[in-house]
Amino acid sequence: MHFSPLPYLDPGSGSLIIQILIAVLLGLGVALRASWGKIKGWFGIKPKPEEEDESNHDQS
Repeated sequence: MHFSPLPYLDPGSGSLIIQILIAVLLGLGVALRASWGKIKGWFGIKPKPEEEDESNHDQS
């Protein structure tokens, strides 16, 4: 008779898996934020023209 042990995850392994999942999600968020302009460009969305503040003209 051959005995095969059941898979076991100790608390350290579980927390490591959770940390990896959180790091992947945060990394994807940062990558998405960094390339958001390029992504909008693929869909043909042009950026709005920036409005100049009145206070910037007074300092000249």
